Amino acid sequence: MVYITGDVHGDISFFKNPQLKKLTEDDTLIICGDFGFLWDGSSKEKKALAALKKKKYTICFVDGVHENFDMLGEYRPYRYKGGNAHKIADNIYHLSRGEIFTFDKKTFFCMGGGESDDADMRIPGRTWWKEEMPNAEELLNGAKVLKEAGNKVDYIITYEAPAIAKDFIRLHTNQNIHITTLNTYLQELMKSVEYNHWYFGSLHMDLNISKKMTAVFNEVIKTR
Repeated sequence: MVYITGDVHGDISFFKNPQLKKLTEDDTLIICGDFGFLWDGSSKEKKALAALKKKKYTICFVDGVHENFDMLGEYRPYRYKGGNAHKIADNIYHLSRGEIFTFDKKTFFCMGGGESDDADMRIPGRTWWKEEMPNAEELLNGAKVLKEAGNKVDYIITYEAPAIAKDFIRLHTNQNIHITTLNTYLQELMKSVEYNHWYFGSLHMDLNISKKMTAVFNEVIKTR
């Protein structure tokens, strides 16, 4: 079975969630960005990562904006479940941008990346990387892969949200939410791709945007 959750930001305590203790070696947990366990290479981080490697289930994640892209780039591309990934450990995988993966006979289109709203307060190469935003090649690859799949997948997993989802949240919360070129790109995908459900994690809230789209953060959602 496949489960979906939001940003964990390198917080090992998240994995004490009672729901996760029930997962077995046949289960996969997909994190919608900001995995955060590849950040500074500290002894604390290595200890946390070692604990995750002992989990029975598989942990997969799309990248968010709080990732060390230099560290991610040190892992060689690895073919996994039908798409390109980075193998972090035997049970931990980074799902590359613009790829389709198959879990439990269901297809998952993944597109990580986003734009930090606090980039001006971060240090390039230490706490911020320009690679946080998908480049043109990655976006084109995503469109190409989807076209080859007949523009049809079971699930879409992203860090960022389509523009319409951000507009919905802005209208209902009065938050000052910025629409980026990536949000617009995802909006175009929403119009052209047939899918059962879309999950994203960037807004740090658990909210059903519609019957087919969910913002996820703390919840652990079992896919159907």
